[in-house]
Amino acid sequence: MRSYAGVLIGNLILAAFAGLAGPVLLVVGYVAWVEGAAWFWVAGALGIGAMGTAMIPFAAVRSARQEFPRITRRNRERDAGPAYGDDTTVVWAPRSPRGATGARLVRADVREASLVRYSPEGGGTFTTYGGDHDPAEFKATVGLRLWIHDGEAADGCSGGREVTEEVQVPSLCLSAITAGRLAVLVDPPDAPTPGRVTVLWPRSLLLAGTRTCRVIDLDGRMTDVTRYARRQLEQMRISMSVGGVVMDGDLIDLRRLDAATAARYAAVAREVVEERAPVTEPGEEARRLAEFLPGEEGAFGSVPRRWSRRGGHLALARFLSLRGRTTFQDHGPVLDTLLRVRPADGSPPYDVARRLTVPMNYLAVLHHTRDVVLRVSPNGRSQVVDWARTSLLAGVTTAQVIAPDGRGIPLPRRSEVLWPLMNLLVAHGVSNPTPVLDLREPRTRAVSETVLEMIRGAEVRVDEARL
Repeated sequence: MRSYAGVLIGNLILAAFAGLAGPVLLVVGYVAWVEGAAWFWVAGALGIGAMGTAMIPFAAVRSARQEFPRITRRNRERDAGPAYGDDTTVVWAPRSPRGATGARLVRADVREASLVRYSPEGGGTFTTYGGDHDPAEFKATVGLRLWIHDGEAADGCSGGREVTEEVQVPSLCLSAITAGRLAVLVDPPDAPTPGRVTVLWPRSLLLAGTRTCRVIDLDGRMTDVTRYARRQLEQMRISMSVGGVVMDGDLIDLRRLDAATAARYAAVAREVVEERAPVTEPGEEARRLAEFLPGEEGAFGSVPRRWSRRGGHLALARFLSLRGRTTFQDHGPVLDTLLRVRPADGSPPYDVARRLTVPMNYLAVLHHTRDVVLRVSPNGRSQVVDWARTSLLAGVTTAQVIAPDGRGIPLPRRSEVLWPLMNLLVAHGVSNPTPVLDLREPRTRAVSETVLEMIRGAEVRVDEARL
């Protein structure tokens, strides 16, 4: 497990080699002064050398903060912006290309998805683009088998057709594929490309339920319309017809719209009656991409002995907002994020704003969960996102426990027992940097009985919930 001090020292050494000219010029300037050289030569060498030398620690600290993004008190959110609730997720995704004039907005169901290619050349470095918010290099090409709801069957039910497409998916929108619901434009028959399908990625996030959506009506009442797919699709059509409706966070306030548009929104609320769509459509295993996307594999997590003995512990946080930037790494985009931290000691939660590289495999399951695991320093003054534990908790990787008798016990994705198990291992200083916890090993003897009791208790609660 890397530490901030280790990353800083490594970057300091690299910066010293890269900026070696600064100290060399200082030595040259000193020798010139001793030898009685002209003052302007001495001043020039000493001045340039001092500036170059001073840049070494500055560059090292800056790169370490970017590579190892700690969350400290300076990241506490103090700006009186929109007040996000605990169940809010706002994702500011890249814009989608426009369809042809007269294209119809319809729903598409993802029946099957497969990763075709993803091969950027950035490596572990940060790649920044000027003005290009969503470069093709950092998009995964995904093969999709879609059912397009663009017709009416003879019996009045929704008809459609199946198409196969290869599309480039923005990293922030991968969860719409896994959820299985997309918003697409279908070109009209008189267009140069009749029937062509264009995926609208930001609207797909809304339709998938990754981004939450609420509507405030003219009487000031708020309605949560997240995952009410038919109503949202009608709202999107109204928005397109009037040139766009602004969302403040995840809110659409009808009191701020013109009377005609507000009346159309209100009519949709009265006329569209439906049940909330599932978190993910049936057949998710046929479109799960997380296992094939870059990002850290899930694990119960490493536990440095010194960190554990001095009081280091875990805490949970939730993403409230994610906003894309023009900087990318191969395993994920660099995002401006807002997290709500829930301290382990039960003290009130607080919000922090931090720029983070979010792995693509985690973004692919963002519609399921937005929880992240934080590794808290012993003094409680800093935290860092533990992506290995986060991936396991989010269901990117499947966990398994091997009982002392050799019996394998698979844990369901996003099992409620994962979080207490992680905390139990940290409390006893048991390091397990894999998703398989083997209770036959000597280091796990102190926790084996408790682990089995936790699993049995979780199984009983699941059985009772099914009755």
